[in-house]
Amino acid sequence: MLDAFVTAFITLFIIVDPVAIAPVFASLTQDAPKDHQRRMAIKGVVVATGILFFFALVGKPFLGAMGISMDGLRVAGGIMLFIIALEMVMEKRFERKEESAHKMEDYFEDISVFPLGLPLLAGPGSIATVMLLMTNVEGDFPGQIMVYLALGLTMLITLGFLFAAGKVMRVLGPSVNGVITRVLGIILAAMAGQFVLDGLKNTFFGA
Repeated sequence: MLDAFVTAFITLFIIVDPVAIAPVFASLTQDAPKDHQRRMAIKGVVVATGILFFFALVGKPFLGAMGISMDGLRVAGGIMLFIIALEMVMEKRFERKEESAHKMEDYFEDISVFPLGLPLLAGPGSIATVMLLMTNVEGDFPGQIMVYLALGLTMLITLGFLFAAGKVMRVLGPSVNGVITRVLGIILAAMAGQFVLDGLKNTFFGA
């Protein structure tokens, strides 16, 4: 039973990859106050956790009923991520936030559901992984509990990474943050492109 927990935890931690997601989150919220950043981190993790638990419970029948494949999710998620990445590289997000601030006092963009919760944390890879882990322990109730516990621990650790990343970005200052944001935008664009390529390759040439 412990083996099932360790295997699930290591797999989910690698796939969710909070180490890589945290600086992206910090870049997306760098102009927001500390309390807003914390709310976005908590809400985003709660949303992602809910999505992953949902797919762990009823993922296969739900996707089957909707006629949606995992590769379809990969392509859609990749396109959405690419739009965010383009805005990061071109600083369009900052311009839009400035414009919104003139229209609404104390307005700060809510990035908790999209893109943080979905597809950054609960992306096609993590959704497919949690469904596969549950398939591996099908009919094994203690094993299923271990997968749920591993998922919960992974998301708690992810929340800690998100909190820490915000503090680091505040220390670095706006100039360094601007450079980091552009670099992360390029990395995010590459990640988005890989999502789309994987989805198309699996669709037309098989997994």
